[in-house]
Amino acid sequence: MIDAAPIRLRALGGSLALLALAACGPAPQPGWSGYAEGDYVYVAAPLAGRLDQLAVQAGDAVKAGAALFTLDDEAERAAQAQAGAQLDAARAQAANVQTGRRPQEIAVIRAQLAQAQAQAALAQQELARRQTLTPGGAVSASELDAARTSVAQTRARVSELQASLNTAELPARPDERAAAQAQAQAASAALRQSEWRREQKQQRAPVDAQVADTYFRPGEYVGAGQPVLSLLPPANIKARFFVPEAEVGRIKTGDAVQLSCDGCGAPIAARISRIAPQPEYTPPVIYSNAQRAKLVFMAEARPAPQDAPRLKPGQPLDVQRATAP
Repeated sequence: MIDAAPIRLRALGGSLALLALAACGPAPQPGWSGYAEGDYVYVAAPLAGRLDQLAVQAGDAVKAGAALFTLDDEAERAAQAQAGAQLDAARAQAANVQTGRRPQEIAVIRAQLAQAQAQAALAQQELARRQTLTPGGAVSASELDAARTSVAQTRARVSELQASLNTAELPARPDERAAAQAQAQAASAALRQSEWRREQKQQRAPVDAQVADTYFRPGEYVGAGQPVLSLLPPANIKARFFVPEAEVGRIKTGDAVQLSCDGCGAPIAARISRIAPQPEYTPPVIYSNAQRAKLVFMAEARPAPQDAPRLKPGQPLDVQRATAP
């Protein structure tokens, strides 16, 4: 009969040797549990209106600058037309005060001045003729005075019309011109404001992204600032995981980690971008040595933009520290 005791001793010795070898091998990397998270971009118009057109649907990929939706802009188009007309009127008024009166009005004053100058010359000739006849008694003193008065009147009329012509050719006074320029600038600002309001009725994608969801259908009324849809740019996808209190001191922002998930294939490289300054609790605990294991710190890691689309928000993740190359 074979003695089984030596066999059992040899088997026990082999098991102990395997345990010793395992203890000498590299320790497994610590891992944490988490999930994928997305920072959504909610696109809204600052003005209210009826949704006229929704150019995208949930799941569509859009490029930066692509049209997303359009609200009814009839009121804004009317206001823009009104502001444009007011700007034209203000600019015309500003130009008018810069140039003086119209050419036709100046021509009338010139004709009146020429007529007055002719009358003045005729009055001067009549005065000279009467002065030569006065010594012979052919012209009385009263007739000579009347001729002198006529000369003075016609000369005054010439001076009056000459002053009127000079005034008509001058631009308006500086304060009037400044007021006209200010009105033109105010009208221009009103036009820009109306153009901006009309542009806000059509929203475009701010970045390359995927349409995560839409919240309205064409024909529905959208309030001011109310999101019509949400976008998820690849750069806004991240991993959120929870590190026990005993291990949080061994990580820091910038550390490389690897993200693993069901169906993701090879692990995804990421770097820790945030570590919460305060712990979270599961459930409320007393600060005792026995209860500290329930304290966890939330941390976030961001993958490279080209790898981010492999993650889906809400997807469970396993996070490990990246091994040194």
